Amino acid sequence: MMDDIWSRDEVQSPCVKICVVHPTERICTGCLRSIDEIAAWSRMSNEARAALIDELPSREGLLKKRRGGRDARLKAKPPVLGAK
Repeated sequence: MMDDIWSRDEVQSPCVKICVVHPTERICTGCLRSIDEIAAWSRMSNEARAALIDELPSREGLLKKRRGGRDARLKAKPPVLGAK
């Protein structure tokens, strides 16, 4: 019965508690919202929240590109043979 106290009739945050901002896309890798959208969430209307929730899946492709990792570092700077 205690859960009834905490339930609200509003669009809930898409936060999944993986709060890492992608360095180039500037969106959270967990919920796909921008820093400004995260900050404004508590002041947004239910309609604005619902519209944002509908838009988030389209942003997923922005984070699918790999930034390179080890392979990119090796290609950018060829190893010097004999160097220690």
